[in-house]
Amino acid sequence: MPVPDGGSLYARAKPTRLALDHITVVDATPLQLADIAFEAGFRAISPFLHSLDVMCQMPAYDMVADLAMRAQFIERLETLNLQVDIAYPFTLSKRTILSEFTETLACAKEVNASFVNVLHYDRDPESRKDSFARFCDLADNFGLRTLVEFYPASQIRTLEDAYELVASVGGPNVAGINVDILHLMRSGGAVADLAAIPSEYISYAQLSDGPAHCVADLCAREASEERMLPGQGEFDLQSFLGVLPSECQISIEVPRVSDIGRGASFQARASAAARSGEAAVAAARRSTTSREERG
Repeated sequence: MPVPDGGSLYARAKPTRLALDHITVVDATPLQLADIAFEAGFRAISPFLHSLDVMCQMPAYDMVADLAMRAQFIERLETLNLQVDIAYPFTLSKRTILSEFTETLACAKEVNASFVNVLHYDRDPESRKDSFARFCDLADNFGLRTLVEFYPASQIRTLEDAYELVASVGGPNVAGINVDILHLMRSGGAVADLAAIPSEYISYAQLSDGPAHCVADLCAREASEERMLPGQGEFDLQSFLGVLPSECQISIEVPRVSDIGRGASFQARASAAARSGEAAVAAARRSTTSREERG
């Protein structure tokens, strides 16, 4: 790990805007996601450009191939004045053919996404670096910035793995790190580790909550289906938010399949996410102000 570039964990400014991540309302289409987010008070979203079979609750759609749907989505974004933060999904493995991402990247560009998010599953360290570097180049051709998301079930398991990967391809001029607080905690990391990363590497953050510990066999299900809203668990959200760089935006990523099963509406779930996220950010801001006033 690099040496921290500042003293206090609260030395950096706080993010000011929240986005609604698609898996918080995983059973919505991108068009529905835009309406849901706007009604809940979000000003940005992070959608999946096409559905994934592994997400059983996600309706079938493909905005990459369906140009009419894409046009509707873009029109909805403009009408509601919504920004697309992250466009999903982009998964790399040993067998990945990068040219197959061309149309999806073109779609991400057309919806004006700020970032494209990569999960990496290649077990070979050298080919992993090579394919990530080539993906970053391909995304850059579309004017898109690449994020790598570390995730314990992938081959970029920890924050340090993500830092080393980004550093290996040229650093923050080429790519950035997406820090999901759940993955930070479940990978054995801590807020102090995040504070030790040069701030220019941290491009995005995802907020949720959870118990201090999770049984290993349940971690994958927790990540994809059953997270807690910010403030409901035991994560140190104030410290986490306190170390994020000022330009870092965050999304609320709180999949809760049990709420879907109970019949909770899109709007109820999105509004709960908005309220809890705003409360967490406000609490972090108050804590920082208090510390600064004490000198």
